[in-house]
Amino acid sequence: MYSGKIQLTTQDILDKEFKIDANGYRRPEVDEFLDIVMSDYNNYNAEIKSLRKELSLLNDENTKLKNELRHLRANIEAAEGSANGNTVNNVDLLRRISQLEKIVYGKDE
Repeated sequence: MYSGKIQLTTQDILDKEFKIDANGYRRPEVDEFLDIVMSDYNNYNAEIKSLRKELSLLNDENTKLKNELRHLRANIEAAEGSANGNTVNNVDLLRRISQLEKIVYGKDE
């Protein structure tokens, strides 16, 4: 996920001990460690920025796909309703024609 750019874990930072000189911690050692920490923070920030951009793009695509799905479902429901409506109308028409034929041609046929 981090492409191997992150060098330190939180445990590394917690466990880090510096050697003490007469005047305190060795400045070059502390500076080197802080440079690594800063590098990791920069990498974390770049990764977060990249993931947020990707998330935004995916959310936009998700919204478009949801809208398209709603539209397709509405079309399917309309088509099914239309088909069912035509079937009912066709059945009604066939019944009416049958009744008219009975009247015109006689009830026995």
